[in-house]
Amino acid sequence: MTSTRVLLATSGDLPQGEPGAAVLDAVLAERGIDAAWVRWDDPDVEWAAADLVAVRSTWDYVTRHAEFLAWAGALDQSRLLNGADVFAWNHDKRYLADLGDLPAVPTLLADDRDSLVEAVAHFGTAVVKPRVGAGGAGLIVVTDPDDPRLGKPVRSHPDYPEVGGPWVVQPLVESIRTHGEVSAYVIDGRLAQRFDKQPGADDVRVNEEFGGSVRAVGMGEVGDLALRAYAAMGERFGRPMDYLRVDLLQWDGDWVVSELELIEPGLYLDVSPANAGPYADLLASRLRGGASTTV
Repeated sequence: MTSTRVLLATSGDLPQGEPGAAVLDAVLAERGIDAAWVRWDDPDVEWAAADLVAVRSTWDYVTRHAEFLAWAGALDQSRLLNGADVFAWNHDKRYLADLGDLPAVPTLLADDRDSLVEAVAHFGTAVVKPRVGAGGAGLIVVTDPDDPRLGKPVRSHPDYPEVGGPWVVQPLVESIRTHGEVSAYVIDGRLAQRFDKQPGADDVRVNEEFGGSVRAVGMGEVGDLALRAYAAMGERFGRPMDYLRVDLLQWDGDWVVSELELIEPGLYLDVSPANAGPYADLLASRLRGGASTTV
């Protein structure tokens, strides 16, 4: 089989790709796809020479989002999975207040301390997080509108930089401590893997840096909502998404969207290899000129 060049965009601190990348590398090799992990900000990379560009572990973009979006926008959009317009919409969590008919955690936007105080007072116990951020960086739980942390940059982990506003404010979803958070993937229009995530003790963040845990499970009852989110994004952008991860929480007894990941959702290949095959099939289909599957 003729080899085909795919560039998998990563960050400088993950030159070999996301955790578990070797699993994806092996599956791509089995399909005869010549793929390489490259830094998105490497000036020596010839992006125009690639047949396909897939954004993967570019997790440093949250502190360099203007530069990242400019890079994505300069690429040949016919060769970039999901596309720079999707990235521009999804990188700022203000989209959580613009999800239309999708059931979602209630979200208010805040640009300064005054609007933060008002939003916290509205919800009582609230989660405040930067509008541009990832991994739980800068997230705080606030019960007092006079909390001195409001409106100030927060360093929530020794390895993370300080992160400030603007912010989104949501009610604390208490079920995070019992049901946890669910991440469900739709890849090339088909349901892929689901992961259940639990927060660490005395925290609401499910990220491993804060003591959280992740396990692969069957898709179950959340599949319909994941496909609804996929269909809604297709309607919004006028084309089906190549891939999507929807994060879900239980709110008033129902699953609702807590976040949508349309830029660089990790595939959790270090937890389960289940997403490697569907993602490799997606790349193979796009290289053949195939369009996303509609559902």
